[in-house]
Amino acid sequence: MPEDLDPVALKHRELEQIAMVALRAARLMMESGGRAQVVRNCGAMVAVGLGAETVALRGGYASMEITVTSGINTSTRMIAVGRLGVNHRLDQAIRQLASRVAKGGMTIGETSEELSRLARTTPRHPAWFVAIAVGLACTAFGRLLGLDWPAFLPVLVAGGVGQYTRHTLLAHGTNPFLVAALIAFLSATIGGFGARLAGSAMVDLAMMASILLLVPGVPATNAQADIMDGYPTLGSAQAVSVIMVMVFAATGVLFAQALLGLRLRP
Repeated sequence: MPEDLDPVALKHRELEQIAMVALRAARLMMESGGRAQVVRNCGAMVAVGLGAETVALRGGYASMEITVTSGINTSTRMIAVGRLGVNHRLDQAIRQLASRVAKGGMTIGETSEELSRLARTTPRHPAWFVAIAVGLACTAFGRLLGLDWPAFLPVLVAGGVGQYTRHTLLAHGTNPFLVAALIAFLSATIGGFGARLAGSAMVDLAMMASILLLVPGVPATNAQADIMDGYPTLGSAQAVSVIMVMVFAATGVLFAQALLGLRLRP
């Protein structure tokens, strides 16, 4: 790279760096379960805070694109989006960082380093703790639906084992729809078989309660919110993903029913 770059070329290079940092922030928020409108606003705050004059950010289900301008210079960049999950701690941390950057005083390098630090060090609950909590949640919802006490422990175990197995499979990059079917089959089988051994009169309900961990609550809420906020393409893509998860989960339960020789109540 020649040392005597003219100011226009140098500004364009800075715009490229600003675009990529803003895209990284937006992508992390999207992957953490952020709504499209919030992701767009935070990405724009980062870009403007670092020196861009105007920002146009397009959020998609599998990719994001941003265009930033300053004077006569314009830079457009695109980045891939990974699996959409839920991480409210990271989501809130990036929102706070975006607010700090928007106030000025942070450089492009400092913002990039802070994003890397947040992605690396933002604390997460241990997998075993989440598994226990999910198991308890499944049993609690089961009780609200009328589940009897003999099925309490089987559903707790089924939900916990299912969540831990799902965490392991997703961490290894397994297709999320296939994971939904496998976990539905595993949890429903454990819950139903355990409830039968425990003398429960609600084996079918125990099977349903055991797979409540698969209900995609945040994606379903985001899909509806994104469509209402004026992002129908992204919202529709998330809605289709939600439907696919439920279809594969239902398939897993049907196989578990066939294995145990059960039928759901009409």
